[in-house]
Parts: sequence; C-alpha cells; structure tokens
Amino acid sequence: MKKILIAAMLLVLNAAVFAQQPTPPKTHLKVGDPAPDFTLIDTSRKQVKLSDFKGKKNVVLAFYVLAFTGG
Repeated sequence: MKKILIAAMLLVLNAAVFAQQPTPPKTHLKVGDPAPDFTLIDTSRKQVKLSDFKGKKNVVLAFYVLAFTGG
C-alpha cells in the first residue's frame, strides 16, 4: 500500500512539473530552414554573429532547455 501511495504521489508531482512547462514560441521556421542571423557573446566577452562563420566553418546549434538554471 505504501509503494502505491508513493507511486501515485510521484505521478501527481510529475504531472504538476510538466504542466508548468512554457509553450514554445511561435515561429515561421521549419526543420531544415537556415537559422536566422543572431549575435551572442563568446567566452572572451566578444560579440560573435552566426553570419561570421558562413562559408568558413560548420556551426552546430544545440539548445539545452533549463540547463544550468536550477529550474
């Protein structure tokens, strides 16, 4: 009985966590579309644009939702 109660509590908690997930932003992009140009700060605190690498290097964009945020 105790195991069933714990399992039920975990299911409810899990459902509550997933219910709080934000909805992804609306976009016109589709799988395979080129990424729009954007600017970020690199580890040397310099601004780097995606277009800086066009025709020079391959770029992989990886998104880790909530990674390193404690959320």
